[in-house]
Amino acid sequence: MSTGASIDEAIESARGVMHAHLEALNNRDEVALAATLHFPHYRLSGGKLTTWEGPESYFADFRARAGSDWDHTVWDALDVIVAQPDKVHLDVRFTRFRKDNSVLSNYRSMWVLSCLDGVWAAQLRSSFAP
Repeated sequence: MSTGASIDEAIESARGVMHAHLEALNNRDEVALAATLHFPHYRLSGGKLTTWEGPESYFADFRARAGSDWDHTVWDALDVIVAQPDKVHLDVRFTRFRKDNSVLSNYRSMWVLSCLDGVWAAQLRSSFAP
């Protein structure tokens, strides 16, 4: 279903969601973080597909994956792979940091953001992060 938006508007919306997602994650704001995701939300990593039916366990699961040394994350790149007015695929690179700003890890993933019922959010991703 088309949103009536242009491809440029779709890309801007998708990137806006990604920036809001990272801000919420780094602020440990579970409500704002959930607002950047469509549920069910899907993640493929290590040959395993994880599905979150709702936001209840999403942040706790992230903390377990990122590890106790994780303090914040930075997007290194949000490059468009392909876009249409209601869906954008992004090639995402990011770095996780410790509190002292030393690098904890960096990864690459592909995120799919979509506009469902007029709301832009991340619907799924495939990640090389644990």
